[in-house]
Amino acid sequence: MITGNLRRHAIASQVYRTLTRPSFPARLHGTRWLSAASTDVPPVTDTNRAEVSLKRFWKSVGIERRGDSLTVTLDKRALKTPGGQVLLLPSNKALPASLIAAEWDHQETLIKPHALPMTSIVSRAVDAMADEKTRADVRDALVKFIHTDTVCFFHDNPEPLERLQNKHWTPLLEWARKAFDIKIDVSNSIMSVRQPAETQAKLEKVIESFDQWEMAALERATYATKSLIIALALVKKHLSVEDAALAATVEVNSQIERWGEVEDTHDVDYHDIRRQLGSAACLLSTV
Repeated sequence: MITGNLRRHAIASQVYRTLTRPSFPARLHGTRWLSAASTDVPPVTDTNRAEVSLKRFWKSVGIERRGDSLTVTLDKRALKTPGGQVLLLPSNKALPASLIAAEWDHQETLIKPHALPMTSIVSRAVDAMADEKTRADVRDALVKFIHTDTVCFFHDNPEPLERLQNKHWTPLLEWARKAFDIKIDVSNSIMSVRQPAETQAKLEKVIESFDQWEMAALERATYATKSLIIALALVKKHLSVEDAALAATVEVNSQIERWGEVEDTHDVDYHDIRRQLGSAACLLSTV
């Protein structure tokens, strides 16, 4: 018989491993997602994890003020991040706190890890992006996307692809060149185009100024879209979530125009990219 605390710990561990595996290949140790009052639990073995189903174990969800910060509570216990820290948000991030509370409140009989995007991105910001070394590692990984950026590879045909590239990518490239005073080369082949070293250096300087919340948003948006330029446009609020999603799915949308939508594939991807980008945008809210 598994104790209540062990059950909560095992459920939380499963949710974390399924949901918050960082897109950047850093690994967080001692992953826990416990309430603040739940400590000193027995070790969680693979056997125990397998025996525990992902079922809701809390009755109420709330938001509390802790000093100058906000935290989300389950049955009056503060959520903890996978790294073991209380999930605290600045007082000016009431919207992200409300969205996290809604995510947990909307879980019904079974926990649905994909329905916790705000929880995962805030945990990433708190656990990883508050550390300067981790931010530097993430920054180094993300800036390299400029050399393989989705929006830098154009094709002259078919017509729907060419039209959507010109509609969504060309204005975005013009914005990036002016906003960051950089040169961006494009390619008409599948071969990688190496951007100038000065371009990478300038973008590194831009990203160095980002705080932990902007870094977490940039990381998620870059990995979701395979484009540093789209991610920067979203973080800098040049693109809306919808416009960023459309820019990221130009090739897919051109295929849908020609051959139609594949059920349970294109429709799922449609919502997934907007969920990922939406969580990144909401994280930056200061409401």
